[in-house]
Amino acid sequence: MIGVEVDELTMSYRVPVRDGGLRAALGSLVRREYRAVQALDEVSFRIEPGEVVGFIGPNGAGKTTTMKILSGILHPSSGRVRVLANVPWQRRSGFLKRIAFVRGSQPVGGSQELTVMDSLEYQRLLYDVPRAAFGRALTTLEELLRLGPLLDRQLRALSLGERMRVGLAMALIYQPEVLFLDEPTIGLDVTAATLMREFVSDYVAQTGATVLLTSHYMADVASLCPRLILIDHGRVEYDGPLAELSARLSPYKLIRIAARGDGDAVVHELGEVVESSDGLWVLRVPRDEVARTTSQLLTALEVLDLAVEEPPLEKVIDRAYREGLR
Repeated sequence: MIGVEVDELTMSYRVPVRDGGLRAALGSLVRREYRAVQALDEVSFRIEPGEVVGFIGPNGAGKTTTMKILSGILHPSSGRVRVLANVPWQRRSGFLKRIAFVRGSQPVGGSQELTVMDSLEYQRLLYDVPRAAFGRALTTLEELLRLGPLLDRQLRALSLGERMRVGLAMALIYQPEVLFLDEPTIGLDVTAATLMREFVSDYVAQTGATVLLTSHYMADVASLCPRLILIDHGRVEYDGPLAELSARLSPYKLIRIAARGDGDAVVHELGEVVESSDGLWVLRVPRDEVARTTSQLLTALEVLDLAVEEPPLEKVIDRAYREGLR
């Protein structure tokens, strides 16, 4: 069974429009005008069970709209969608207990006077999780999300990073098979964001869950997602390996080298130097010249360290947004 199937998914809706000024405001009370917005335009993709896929695009590209359709919150204008062989917007109880939609900007729900443990117990009752299964899941989540010190604290007393961890725990206490993660690290500091990425990776390894993740932080995508779906103006522009996208959009690689002695003249002869300081250089070299340049550097210099790297993912994705893929 395929985890997520999307075929020619289309979503359009009407939004009210009016000119500025009091006259236009009064006129809109009598006759309101609308314009059509095409949020999604024949979007298609498949996600196999156990895959972690990055779903990225500029603001307004259609990412969150797609997530809401896949989780059953929105009904599309047309197209075929199946998640775990279910039609999401039918919102059958059995289906909802097998998925989770987690938004980084969404606060932890429920009474803020409840403790974290009380809130998790409420989720257990809401999703009819057997006590034994709840205990096993809680043990796993305590370890992965470092929840132990938080269980007796009230929700209102949690920091943003702690709220994100608790929100994830509440969404995952019933062990969903498919996760839709919408900006899960937004607003988090470096330590909290790293913890969140480690958690997602460990959770997938332990449960075999299917994950579709949106994020504007390329560190999330680079560390978690071997496959990337890039969407822009409601259309899928790329669907494939992350490394292949980098090779397609960036004709160069970076050679990072540390050498003993004065190698500045040699390094500048062999490539475009983009960074340089105290025996450390970073060269930008065409992909088809990397092997030759590396060999020349090793021959001409007393090399202490050398690494070949892909260009920063942020630059690759920015180029995709600005120039397109076609």
